[in-house]
Amino acid sequence: MTQVVGSPDTGPAPGELEIVRQFVNTWDAELESEALFSPAGLSAWLAEAALADGANASDADLVRVLEAREAVRELLIANNTGDAPSPAVVKRMNKAFTGRTLEVRFSGEGATSLVPKEGGVDGALAKIAAVVREAMLTGEWQRLKACPAEDCQWAFYDRSRNRSRTWCMMEVCGNRAKVRNFRERH
Repeated sequence: MTQVVGSPDTGPAPGELEIVRQFVNTWDAELESEALFSPAGLSAWLAEAALADGANASDADLVRVLEAREAVRELLIANNTGDAPSPAVVKRMNKAFTGRTLEVRFSGEGATSLVPKEGGVDGALAKIAAVVREAMLTGEWQRLKACPAEDCQWAFYDRSRNRSRTWCMMEVCGNRAKVRNFRERH
């Protein structure tokens, strides 16, 4: 996936969790840059992300995907604060991902995985939901966070030993917050 110019380079999340990080980062608040700007833009991004090759997204699909993305972003902000997601966020997630069908697949090694039952936009949303679920089960989910700066909200993977990283880039967002707090105090 190509990174938006000017966006923080925070490195990829491990495994398939990178799909979720890239999904959330299709909106760059600082540059006001939207990768999912139209149904055609959504179809192109889904193909580039290997989530749905040849998808023919509609206006309604675009609305659903943007709602799902913002619901996931809200969960990542909750991961950053350490608070449980609010009931409104949980309701928003459930609404965004309702109707996406997954099925269990078995491997020769005795492992299982959840895979989308359909293709297209619905299959892509199902895949994202499956990745989120798996990350929650393995404990990796709490490390995927969104920067709390309102003019950023970039998704990043927290590699700190104690999972305490707050900002996507301390040199930018963290310093802005420190300067703002200093000015408010003085």
